[in-house]
Amino acid sequence: MQKRFYILFVARGDDGQLRKISIPVQYLYIFVVGAAIGFLGLTGIASSYARMLFKVSRYNELRTEKEQLKDRYSRLEQVAKERDVQVASLGSIANEVSALYGLKSQPTLVTASQEQIQDAEVISSLDQLHALRSSALSGAATVGITLGLTRNATTADWFRANSAPNLWPVEGQVTGSFGERIDPFNGEGAFHSGVDISSHYGHQVIAPADGVVTFVDFLGGYGKAIMLDHGHGISTRYGHLSGFAATPGQHVHRGDVIGYVGASGRSTGPHLHYEVRINDTPVNPYKYLRLNIAHTGGFAAGG
Repeated sequence: MQKRFYILFVARGDDGQLRKISIPVQYLYIFVVGAAIGFLGLTGIASSYARMLFKVSRYNELRTEKEQLKDRYSRLEQVAKERDVQVASLGSIANEVSALYGLKSQPTLVTASQEQIQDAEVISSLDQLHALRSSALSGAATVGITLGLTRNATTADWFRANSAPNLWPVEGQVTGSFGERIDPFNGEGAFHSGVDISSHYGHQVIAPADGVVTFVDFLGGYGKAIMLDHGHGISTRYGHLSGFAATPGQHVHRGDVIGYVGASGRSTGPHLHYEVRINDTPVNPYKYLRLNIAHTGGFAAGG
């Protein structure tokens, strides 16, 4: 069988003389196969190197992210420790204030000696401190202490006492009691749904507790009258007024002036007819008349 050759002509020299070089075809095939294998090998190496670079880059990113998370966790842990210390201090203050005023102890309050502070304890301490602060700002603490609600009482007792109409609407002598009495006009027995407090004409009538004005008008025998809703089913009425200082829908605070003593309606002279009603049923107001302006340190209007 005749062998096949590829002939390569190479020019050499300035005279252009050609030299003929014969290359067997097998060698050419070997060269092409080797080149292909080399190309594939280089491609595989380059691909492996690229994958390695990607993995290294991803590893560096994960390591950086890990360091950031670790640093963030450390900061959060420090903040949590600081919060625990602050809450422990607040809990200690709340306990001290409660003990000072003789309030009931709260078993869930946080103390500085506890190693682990639970969320419920944290909330309890903050709520107790907030309740003490609110009772002081709203005047409930003053009312509670003045009424003797200290030993074995809670801030809730102070707030309930503060919402009750326990401030005298006017200062004066009680000239008409609650319950059965002789009607001064016809001399017959009649039920008196409130108390009559003697005072001079035009004297200021103040709200005995926070509330909403529900009525301001003339009301039969009451004459010029005002009604207040104090919430929790408690309301108060003021009769025989000479004038008004409040309007329907107005929110009034303990000590706010709402009207003036007069003799309007069915009255024998200047005085205030005062009623306390529970679910619109008249009750004896006298048990609520515990405080006056002097005892409470002088309530300012809106205070």
